[in-house]
Amino acid sequence: MEPSLLNRQINQRPDKCTFKGRILFLTEDPELIRRQLAGEDLPWDTKNPQNNPKLRDDISTDEITPAHICFFFDETLGEFPYTGLKCGNEVPIKRGDVKKGGFVAAVSGKRRGKGSSREQSPYAELCAGIKLVIAENIERIYKQNCQNLGVLTTTDFSMIDKIRVGEEIPLSKFTEGEDDITRQVIEYGGLFPFNVARMQSADGREQKVFLPPIKTGKRAMTIAEKIFARHMLNEKGEVGVPYVKPGDSGFARTDLRFSHEYVTPMAAIFFEHFVGKEAKVNDPSTVVFFRDHLTFLDEVLSEEKRKMGLLDLAGQLKLKQEDFAKRQGIKLHGELKDRKGSEGICHSVMAESYAVPGELNVGSDSHTPHVGAVGCIAFGIGTTDVFNAWITKDVRVKAPESVKVVFRGKRKPNVTAKDFILLLLSLPYIKTGQALAKVMEYSGEAIEELSVDERATMTNMAAEIGGFTGIVAPDEKTVEFLMERRGMSRAKAEQYCEGLFSDPDAQYAKVIEVNAEEITPMVATPGDPGNGKYIRDLNTPVPVEIAYGGTCTAGKNADMDMYAAVLADALKQGKRVADSCKFYIQFGSQETREYCIRKGYLDVFKEAGATVIEPSCGACINAGPGVSTRPDQVVISAQNRNFPGRSGPGQLYLASPLTVAASAVAGYIVEYEPSGQRELVTA
Repeated sequence: MEPSLLNRQINQRPDKCTFKGRILFLTEDPELIRRQLAGEDLPWDTKNPQNNPKLRDDISTDEITPAHICFFFDETLGEFPYTGLKCGNEVPIKRGDVKKGGFVAAVSGKRRGKGSSREQSPYAELCAGIKLVIAENIERIYKQNCQNLGVLTTTDFSMIDKIRVGEEIPLSKFTEGEDDITRQVIEYGGLFPFNVARMQSADGREQKVFLPPIKTGKRAMTIAEKIFARHMLNEKGEVGVPYVKPGDSGFARTDLRFSHEYVTPMAAIFFEHFVGKEAKVNDPSTVVFFRDHLTFLDEVLSEEKRKMGLLDLAGQLKLKQEDFAKRQGIKLHGELKDRKGSEGICHSVMAESYAVPGELNVGSDSHTPHVGAVGCIAFGIGTTDVFNAWITKDVRVKAPESVKVVFRGKRKPNVTAKDFILLLLSLPYIKTGQALAKVMEYSGEAIEELSVDERATMTNMAAEIGGFTGIVAPDEKTVEFLMERRGMSRAKAEQYCEGLFSDPDAQYAKVIEVNAEEITPMVATPGDPGNGKYIRDLNTPVPVEIAYGGTCTAGKNADMDMYAAVLADALKQGKRVADSCKFYIQFGSQETREYCIRKGYLDVFKEAGATVIEPSCGACINAGPGVSTRPDQVVISAQNRNFPGRSGPGQLYLASPLTVAASAVAGYIVEYEPSGQRELVTA
């Protein structure tokens, strides 16, 4: 640790808080929001909540700070909170409105902060004056980002009356129910000051921080608990404890830490400001950077956004990341030299080239659980966690509960992992937020049948569930994946997988059983991934203008197998992509591109009329071909999210690669019917 940090004066917050300012109620009614921005304070009846206006549920980080706003990585973000918030068909909050309004707290309904792990969202709120977030329940990563920055959070709506009369509120009201470490992070006003105090304590200075020892006795454990136990630090700072149970909190040693160009620059600025420009990252060989989000931005950025200087800002993100990587000696998977595009999307490359069973990996993206498909624990973290992990090589965690999801039976030939996850997302248990911050452990005969690539769709979209992570216990298919993709020997691959299974009597917060045989192809209708519906239950045909197959969720080898199978079938029948539809297929990595070349898929795609795109996150974050440009435009996409405005102003349906390709050929949303009902080959 840098000597300057050991000598820094660290103080805790006062034990009482006073909030001087107004309260912004994020309601479903845009007129009520406009009235608040104009200076009116809404009445709020805490005792009779049925008398109050309906609050917006499911406010995503895409709505708090739309993707293009994240090109800013300083206090300018304070001009933009909630500028993507949609109420009906309106976006009532404009640049500077919140900051000018003098608001100190923001109130909303269920699942506040769902979606992306972008810490720009709570940072924008903080810079606009928001010091307290009140909501019915709050997503894990967003809540942790708030805590790391010093923004207080609560689900106690009685705080509203206390704030309005200027009552002092004990800080303990915001730490109730939190583990000892989270409590101290809140008391110190953020993760960085807490970590400095922690390091000073470890250096033998005045004892400032209490790290609770993990003393859990012998017990049956889930696969996730076993991996956490291997990585948790004990009271001596050594790696590994015998057992953990849900609720055990501490710091876990990471095997790999990665970030992309949306987050690295902001984290680098924090690192240089708080630690020092000449300071070195702890063990740079275990850190990986990616330039994977914005390589096609110039093709879709509107003239209005160009005039805001956003294209130049996006270029600055790239340059800052490159400079920091070079100075720190960190591996950067960047842009291609000979053509437009990137080496690969971070999650795709991590699965193909880095992650192994039993590891604990963290990344600056909510879809970091992608690599749980190979049997490791991986979860998304925010910017402050990223830069703190560069210092300490560990992250704070509270061992989560697990939900076991068992898919029994054999799936239909035209049903995929994407259909499985869309079904799960539509279940009341998940839609109401009861799976928040829990490990989603997928099992059962139908999961065992899936390739590792398909399993990655399930673990990737644990993010949409709001889960801590997703995981599948490694098996023979995992061993084969490691041998084929990594050139690993069978003995070494099997060694990595050894002991990675849940004990038969392990405890779960919930067991969900699904009959895979009853599932037919699904879509999620526009607005939320939880709007799952069987295609055959759509009342009328839905014409589509754009079909998009790509992103980390659907740009893998197995996904390419599916696009190719559908288009090859179409060509045999004398069909191709409908004239009324544009079909984009985007690789997740260069490895997948090479796979398609070897399999002859590029010829199939071209002959069928699909447009092939080099790897990048692209349309999923409104940063590449495949985005909508009109509110009435219908898109069917194999990506993971369809939050309002995330991929343009149009109507975005989510579906499997099979459904997306079949719909591109038909020109409207349709189930794929394999020729002769043959089984599909997946990688």
